[in-house]
Formats: sequence, structure tokens, C-alpha cells
Amino acid sequence: MVLMWPMLLEQICLQYSLLSRFFRVGIRAPPKLLELAVQSLLRDEALAIAALEELPAELFPPLFSAAFAGMHGQAVKAMVQAWPFPCLLLGALMKEHKPHLETFQAAIDGLDVLLAQEVRPRRWKLQVLDLRRNAHQDFWTVCSGTRAGVCSLLEPEVARPVRKRRRVEGARAWSKQTSAPVEVLIDLCLKEGTPDASLSYLLKKVKQRRGSLRLCCQKLRVFSMPMQNIRKILKLVQLDSVQDLEVNCTWKLATLGRFAPHLGQMVNLRRLLLSHIHMTPHAAPGMEERCVSQLACQFSSLQHLQELYLDSISFLEGRLHQVLRCLKNPLETLSITKCLISEADLMHLSQWPSISQLKDLSLSGVNLTSISSKPLWVLIEKASATLQDLDLDECGIMDSQFSALLPALSHCSQLTTFSFCGNPISMAVLESLLRHTVGLSKLSLVLYPAPLESYEDVHGTVHLGRLAHLHARLKQVLQELGLPSMVWFSGDPCPHCGDRTFYNPEPILCPCYMAT
Repeated sequence: MVLMWPMLLEQICLQYSLLSRFFRVGIRAPPKLLELAVQSLLRDEALAIAALEELPAELFPPLFSAAFAGMHGQAVKAMVQAWPFPCLLLGALMKEHKPHLETFQAAIDGLDVLLAQEVRPRRWKLQVLDLRRNAHQDFWTVCSGTRAGVCSLLEPEVARPVRKRRRVEGARAWSKQTSAPVEVLIDLCLKEGTPDASLSYLLKKVKQRRGSLRLCCQKLRVFSMPMQNIRKILKLVQLDSVQDLEVNCTWKLATLGRFAPHLGQMVNLRRLLLSHIHMTPHAAPGMEERCVSQLACQFSSLQHLQELYLDSISFLEGRLHQVLRCLKNPLETLSITKCLISEADLMHLSQWPSISQLKDLSLSGVNLTSISSKPLWVLIEKASATLQDLDLDECGIMDSQFSALLPALSHCSQLTTFSFCGNPISMAVLESLLRHTVGLSKLSLVLYPAPLESYEDVHGTVHLGRLAHLHARLKQVLQELGLPSMVWFSGDPCPHCGDRTFYNPEPILCPCYMAT
């Protein structure tokens, strides 16, 4: 085997020399040539590992890809230790090739061996192990192309968390480099059955190498999972790395209260969704107020929050002002859907100082039938200079209320999308809407409810003939006003399947209509 080593090294260099000619002229190397170079290395795993010290950096990505796909665990482990780039995009490779548990563990073991060494290998530059499966999905295809394409995608800035490091130079810097932590980027989805074997193994290593191995999670999804398990996992996560959080659980308010301290540590959060949080039945007096106050208090730490989604939150009525006053940063998106709110809540929202900077507003599924139109009119008027997307679906808005909103809507100069399906609106009011929005040059998509005149009974059954006639009438109005001819109508959801009937310009029917 020792005698074969010089011959193998000579073969590698010859093959790489041919590859480099293609790299220098900026074209892809022939796939067969690259495959031959890779396969010749992996044919004997021990020799492949021995060759890593002299292997050109440009051959590492295709070699690693082949070793990972072929379950060459020892080669994968050794290549992680010798990885010559700041970032290793393992997640994208795991999506392309369903990972074998032992191969994934080999990659983590390679990192673990490195962190255990006092002096790291000469060529080792790894700073970030990226396990996000939806990040840089084209990298492992690009890696067989030009040399510049490979290196640019492996710069650490590609997947840098919020924290930045200073560059260090010279002999004095070497000791700092040896102790610099490695960051593992991952998107976590916590639900029943989590963690699986791969995540459990990673969490074990993070716990063992606490301080030198940092688990950073930019996207965190929390579904049905015992709170004690959630808290155990989050103790190992750098919570200031979380930028996108979804809590979609049928939690009681008290459970959310126990989660709230973790939320307050996510100081770089940009997007937050809370869904299906319910009041605690027979709660002790004052407990609900304490939980809401505790939650609202955490919002004051979220100074980078840009998008807030509150869906099916039962405790919001009469308490919206507590949430709003703790938001320090102006939001771009506010979505309050399928929640009960009072007229006072809507008034507080319209008086919120940051409302004038809002771009997207959704109140879909919020019943506004018994609420005065004034707070909503004030809200839309104050947001009119910036508002781009407005969703008032299923709000129970009547003709008189909607007519009062039309002047404010006509001032929304940036509006591109407006949806108000599921509201009982007459044809006359729809025509009035068209005339009020004639000056909104950026408005490109409007989803209208089917007019009241198009229904044939109180159960919400659309009469397609009437709908076609009314649709043609609105198209005529649009042409008279010089507006685009596209009009979307939407009927109420079918009582059998829940799908809507859309009409543009022909009816898009639900399966129940198709069956008849």
C-alpha cells in the first residue's frame, strides 16, 4: 500500500491538472473526468484519507458529496476535519441524498474530534456547519462548475448568524482561532417524535462541547410537544440567533406563560406567529392577567420584530393595547386573524403610533359586524401612505360600514392587493368601490365577495347565471373607468367541502359543483 501511494498521488495531480484548465477558463469540467478523479480516491478509503493533506481545495466539495452519498463514513469524518473552507453546507446535501444515520454521525464526529484538539490541522478553516436543508440548494450542483463559483458559496457570510467575528492575524491570533467556537446552523421543528436519532446525536454533542459548539437556529417551529422537552432543547440553542418563530400549538395561556421567558431571549426575532392559544378554564383570579402581562413584557425585548401574526388567540379581547404598547419597533406586517377583539381594541390599534408605517394588515376572520366603522376608517387612513396589502376577509362587514371605509381606501396610494371575500356586500357598493379606487395605480389584485344579488338562497348557494351577469357588469364599469379588466369574484365557502367558487372570467368551481 505504501508503494501505491506515490502512483496514486501522481494520478490525482494529473487529473486535477486537467480539471484546473477548465476552472481557469471559467467553464464546467466534463462530468466524467470529475467522476473519475473522485472515484479513484474513494476506491480505497484509507488512501483517500491519506490524500487529503495534498488534495486541491476545489476537489473537496465533489469528493465530500460522493463520500456522503456513498456512505463512506471514515472519509466523511476525515474530510470534515480537513475542510478547507469556512462553511460546510451539509443540510443541502442531506436533502439531495437521504442521509444514513451513521454517515451523519461521522460528520458530527469529525467536528467533535477537531474541537477536542488543542492545535487544529493546518488547513482547517471551518467556522459554520450549515444543516439547513432549504439553504443553498444548488451548491452541490454548482460545485462541479467553475472554481470561483465554489469558493464564493463557501464564504462564511453566506450563512452568518447575527454575531460577527473579528479577523485575526499572526502568531498571537492562532491561540484565539483554536478556541473560537464553531456554529451549527439548523432549522428546528419541535413536534411529537422530536428529536429523531440524528437531532438527538447532534444535541448530545452540543451539550458535551458547550461553549465550543454553538447551535444557532434561524427558523424555529413549535408544534405539539411536551413543554419540558421543548425547554430541554431550547437550553442548548443560542436563542439570540432565532429570527423566525412559529408557535402553532393548542396551548393554554398558562403554558404560553411558561414559554414566554424563552421568547424574551430571542432578541433578534424578525417574524413571530402565535396560533391557537386558549384561555385557561377555571383559572385562579388574576392568573390570566399575570400571564398576559408576562407575555407582553417579553415583546419589549423584540426590538427587531417586523412581522407579527396572531391567529386564533382567545385572550386578545380587551387586551390588545397591552401587546401594542410593548412593541418598541414599528412593524411592517400585522396579522390578527380569527380572534375576538373589541371596539376599544380597534381604537387602540388605530391610535398606535407605528400604524403609519404598516405595509401589510390582515384582520381576516375578525367579526366587525357590531363594531363602528370609525376605528377601522381611522386605522386605514393613518396607514394609507404605506399600506400595500389589506385583508378583510370574513369580517362580516355590511354595506353601510364598507361605504364609510371607501374614502380612506381611496387614499391608499401604495396598495397592491386587497381582499374582502366573505362579506355581505351589494353590487351597488362594489361599483362604488371601483370608482373610489380608480386612482390607485399600483392596485393589481382585488378579491371581491360575490354580490348579495348573486345568491339564490340564505344558505349561500351561488347562482352562476346571476354571478356571470354581475361579473360582466363590473367588467363594463372597469372598462368605462379605464382600469384593467380582470375582476375576481369569490362566493362563500361551500357548506360541503369548504372550497370557494371563484369567477375570473369563467367560474372556478368547487368539486361539489363539478359533481353535479
